[in-house]
Amino acid sequence: MTGPGPLRVGNASGFYGDRFDAMREMLTGGPLDVLTGDYLAELTMLILGRDRLKNPDAGYARTFLRQLEECLGLAHERGVKVVANAGGLNPAGLADAVRKLADRLGIPVRVAHVEGDDLTADHPGALAAHAYLGGFGIAACLRAGADIVVTGRVTDAALVTGPAAAHFGWAPTEYDRLAGAVVAGHVLECGAQATGGNYAFFGEGDVRRPGFPLAELHADGHSVITKHDGTGGFVDTGTVTAQLLYETGGARYAGPDVTARLDTVTLTQDGPDRVRITGVRGEAPPPTLKVGRNRLGGFRGEVTFVLTGLDIEAKAALVREQMEGTLKKAADVRWDLVRTDRPDAPTEETASALLRLVVRDADQKVVGRALSGAAVELALASYPGFHVTAPPGKGAPYGVFESAYVPQDAVAHVAVLPDGRRVPVPPAQETAVPGPVPEPPLPGPLPPGPTRRAPLGLVAGARSGDKGGDANVGVWVRTDAAWRWLAHELTVDRFRELLPETRDLPVTRHPLPRLRALNFVVEGILGEGVAAQARFDPQAKALGEWLRARHLDIPEALR
Repeated sequence: MTGPGPLRVGNASGFYGDRFDAMREMLTGGPLDVLTGDYLAELTMLILGRDRLKNPDAGYARTFLRQLEECLGLAHERGVKVVANAGGLNPAGLADAVRKLADRLGIPVRVAHVEGDDLTADHPGALAAHAYLGGFGIAACLRAGADIVVTGRVTDAALVTGPAAAHFGWAPTEYDRLAGAVVAGHVLECGAQATGGNYAFFGEGDVRRPGFPLAELHADGHSVITKHDGTGGFVDTGTVTAQLLYETGGARYAGPDVTARLDTVTLTQDGPDRVRITGVRGEAPPPTLKVGRNRLGGFRGEVTFVLTGLDIEAKAALVREQMEGTLKKAADVRWDLVRTDRPDAPTEETASALLRLVVRDADQKVVGRALSGAAVELALASYPGFHVTAPPGKGAPYGVFESAYVPQDAVAHVAVLPDGRRVPVPPAQETAVPGPVPEPPLPGPLPPGPTRRAPLGLVAGARSGDKGGDANVGVWVRTDAAWRWLAHELTVDRFRELLPETRDLPVTRHPLPRLRALNFVVEGILGEGVAAQARFDPQAKALGEWLRARHLDIPEALR
């Protein structure tokens, strides 16, 4: 028997604020069956929550609606379904807005939405608390004939697993197939990161304006990652590996529909800008759903002092001592001296260092008026050359992201179909607590030979990102010889040595031999999450690039 043909699923957004024209580019650039958009992140949910405090009818990604105003007719003409999590905190509100838009434009489209993720009422003190739902609510909407499906908080990969389950008729227990779709969805979810954006070896292609990715999904769960012909960027096993490692942890990638085994993924270059993903195995999902909880943590104030020329350390010590009395009332105070200065500098800017002060407290006055007053009063009474990068502000609220877990059957996952019927989506039929994966066998080390001191990035790529207060750093190489060296050289101890900020934090290493990759999870390096801005790089986006810039002894044979 011949089953359904491949399903072509594209992506037009990796975050709220991504390239506005991407939806039009994807609809006009080549054939598609489904166009997805990921608009939500931990920080986005906080932003939407604050929007909804001001206006109960808000809470969704307004950009999506403006994109549809330009592109709804195109999608309808080409028969492309649109699936997006742009509903944020108010998917019903966005669905209504899409219907009104379609009526105004005279375009006959059927709109559905998915809800049930909102658990804010069960979490006192939270601005927003939302469970990560799976893809079967989306599948129910598409099977009922929806042209546009908007959701609230679903897993990023659900935007692909839902359409795939609907198209191929997959049952909830077809774990290998679902896991294949999860992996494809994870590659697509961040848009141009799969087509050369933010890529360690970006010099190997023209990434000035990378196109957005698409996946050709097949009934057995395997897929091909590609992009429309003629668009910028490039797709190869390196760009796909980098995105597979992004914001993941161990070999088990758990979600509400299936736990995908990342240690079973095989990537094969299938021609120019085509990477085939095969071999993905799946297991029963966990019995719980993750809940992302956002709350207001207090207020944050910041001052950056500019220290120029000689005696940088002494100047920093003086201003710290002068500010000490004011800062005693603050709950949290952090000083960071960034030595951007250089000796005998040819410009004033390159002769200057930055002393950054961040203060947090529940009282806005402590981080606003008191802080700004104390800093400004030093203008004529501190170190020579005193100035700041910007006048201190009144203190801004900051958020805290926390994870919680609830039983799958505690969430009322509902598909609201185009005709208004509300269809409950049952929880997973089978569940299993994901356990640790035994350490896989590693290849033997390279034989001894001459080495030279050089940056790790000469032979290895990396990509890093955030999950709440934790960060992950995925490191991969492109040859078997380099893998033999990396697998034995980059231990947890060496990782901590290369990145001293991780020295006192829990670090776990996860080898993924099929990808020639190591994934490191660093717990607590981001404090209370991106919205708290506890670190210079609050989302750990450049942690991997810092690692690649560190020097170690690299075998000459790998040159």
